[in-house]
Amino acid sequence: MRERIHDVEANRSTVPGIEVMTLNTNHHFPRHSHDQFTVGVIDSGAQRSWSRLGTVYASAGDVIAANPGEIHGGVPIDRTPRRLRMIYLDPWLVYREMEQEGINAVEILPPVVRDPILTGTFTRLFTYLTDVNSDHLGTEESLLRCLIRLLRKHRTARPSMHSCTPRIAKAVLCLNASPEKAISLTELAALCGVSRFQLLRAFAREMGITPHAYLIQRRVLLARRLLACGQTSAEAATQAGFADQSHMTRAFVRQMGITPSRYRALTA
Repeated sequence: MRERIHDVEANRSTVPGIEVMTLNTNHHFPRHSHDQFTVGVIDSGAQRSWSRLGTVYASAGDVIAANPGEIHGGVPIDRTPRRLRMIYLDPWLVYREMEQEGINAVEILPPVVRDPILTGTFTRLFTYLTDVNSDHLGTEESLLRCLIRLLRKHRTARPSMHSCTPRIAKAVLCLNASPEKAISLTELAALCGVSRFQLLRAFAREMGITPHAYLIQRRVLLARRLLACGQTSAEAATQAGFADQSHMTRAFVRQMGITPSRYRALTA
């Protein structure tokens, strides 16, 4: 078995509403989602990912992407580390930028894209975002060029996988509304008007993960927001509904790839 390799460089972005990260890792990211638009480039190695389109493969030079709230995951091929550069963009920033250009449908269809021009615009943007001496005009131009290429060439209307049956939608809304609150499978099933097993099977089929796994990843996203607002790891763990700080840390690292303390330092 190959040794675990997980080197992460989290950079402070020069633009509010954008986070950047470089990873060299054979970490197995479980199925999860982000509140942001996620765009990245694989510089070396390869990975297999679960997506709403099924299993997809990405290798060096490919662009990987996910919409806010879209469940996805990533597993290295043969446990060989892959090097990734990632950019996470808050939805309000993307909507603002695209509204000025008359682009209304801001959703990305392909989870993997082979587009050398997009890779080039991404690379320029990444360089500007990670250079504390970069000028505002160059950064603004690079951001606009990257988003225009991405959303004109690869956008789509809202994918059908984002639409789930009314019963499962009710469960999702319940979990989204108060992820910090404890809820049983019995209570969730009663809310949806189905048996526990019916809920478990339908939720996993439509969302790609179980209700409990979905709840944990929503708690991680809540903890992320709390940390970004200045809460300590202990405070964020309590307010996000985790049993304790160590429980939150394990879930946070598994999903986000970095520890809560490192994330808090990055956003402070």
